[in-house]
Amino acid sequence: MSLKIILIILIACPLALTGRKWTYNGLDGEHDWPTNYPFCGGAFQSPIDFQTHLLRYDPNLPPIQVQNYNLSTSEQLTLGNNGHSVQLSLPSHMYISSLPHRYSAAQLHFHWGSSNLLTGSEHTVNGKQFAGEMHVVHFNSDKYPNVSMAVDKHDGLAVLGVFIEIGEANPAFDKLFRFISGVKYRDQKIQVPAFNIRALLPDRLDQYYRYDGSLTTPPCYPSVLWTVFRKPVTISRKQFLALATALYASFAQDSPSMPLHENYRKSQLPDNRVVLVSFREGLHGILSVASPFHRRQVVQKLLVGDLADLADEGLYQLLPKLSLHTDTDKKLKRPKKQRHWSQATQKHQWSKNNVPSDNGYSSSVGKNIPTPWYMGALETGKGMCFVSLEEQVIHQLERYQAKGLMVEALREVVFPELNLRSYLHCRSDLDLQTIRQLIQGRSRDEAAELEQSLTKAMLRQMRRQIKRRRNPNIKTTMGHPQATVPKDYNLELAYHRPQHVEWED
Repeated sequence: MSLKIILIILIACPLALTGRKWTYNGLDGEHDWPTNYPFCGGAFQSPIDFQTHLLRYDPNLPPIQVQNYNLSTSEQLTLGNNGHSVQLSLPSHMYISSLPHRYSAAQLHFHWGSSNLLTGSEHTVNGKQFAGEMHVVHFNSDKYPNVSMAVDKHDGLAVLGVFIEIGEANPAFDKLFRFISGVKYRDQKIQVPAFNIRALLPDRLDQYYRYDGSLTTPPCYPSVLWTVFRKPVTISRKQFLALATALYASFAQDSPSMPLHENYRKSQLPDNRVVLVSFREGLHGILSVASPFHRRQVVQKLLVGDLADLADEGLYQLLPKLSLHTDTDKKLKRPKKQRHWSQATQKHQWSKNNVPSDNGYSSSVGKNIPTPWYMGALETGKGMCFVSLEEQVIHQLERYQAKGLMVEALREVVFPELNLRSYLHCRSDLDLQTIRQLIQGRSRDEAAELEQSLTKAMLRQMRRQIKRRRNPNIKTTMGHPQATVPKDYNLELAYHRPQHVEWED
């Protein structure tokens, strides 16, 4: 079988892949997901731990507004057991109205622990895991006709995450949990009367975490805009046990039956992402996010500006987590006339590089000039389809001359554009790998000088972290102790790890 056919099967035919067996533990568990689902080992994966040092306050985040969530009891919904979770279908006339596009509802489902383990949420807050988590999955109905068409697009999905903790009983969940006995086994489905879905959400929809991530089940496409509400909802222990003990992951005819519990994915790497938050109370000294305009200026400087200026003065713009001192080592500077671009020169350079000017988007004159990789992020109207990455992955595999590095090649293709998109939307910092991609066409000396400055800055930051590890009482700018640094921490991997690049059931 040719390499191209293999990749078509693995990447271009996700429907075939979704039929492959996968579990959360044991054989075919999440450790083995990347073997059949390359994106599961890739970039921008979910869930993550909302650690305080990742948070950035964004005052422009509006309260979440949902429409048509109060469904009529005369409407029928499908409740099913897919072997991984219990899932409730939702009508597409339910939608989120507070995002740039209209995101229509598709389904909701749950992740939970077990009767012996009352912790089963996928996202966590500073390591705290809640009893469970509900996901309400929406698709971009402005651009795609249904969730199946949207699932592999970079702007295809928006998921509302709700933490669940044990506490007071919640009557709204009884409208769903009382029917669970009808879907005890895999692939069983029943019709249930609709109800007010809004009652399943927290009272306050204005406090939440926001970041770019992925489906938390195979094929793990990094296509989700996550909104996870800060305040959990409560259910009683009896309600939790009704969910955690009544279901089986196996078919009715299977023996022995396999309980359906502990169906949550472990936390994934942050991948240099930040988490935007719409609240400030309770978070001491939280940093505010840089504006999108400021970030576009940084990208412009990387593409056409003077890299020596960035090496001297702009490191905090590229990697905001690095708090540089004013006594930063001075770098060799270019003559002043070479370090400053006139407006005419900048306009000419923007045109040459086919990147947007301040007044709009410039177009390439030469029809045979290939579109730069970063145009997918800079042109907001251009969609990114993960299936369409097949040709780029093939190119990378041919370069490696090895089939076994598919995940690494996929990540190397996907990560820079994902990181740049997320950076421009204020949901990540720039990764060194992305910076290298942006400046690869620049002067070798300037590029080397900038990377050397970045490396030195990271070394200084790492030394400070080591000192804080020895003295944990030292506070960071976030007002919380800095995470400890393992003894075997590799500085070279801090921003350039080996590149192992849901469909929520």
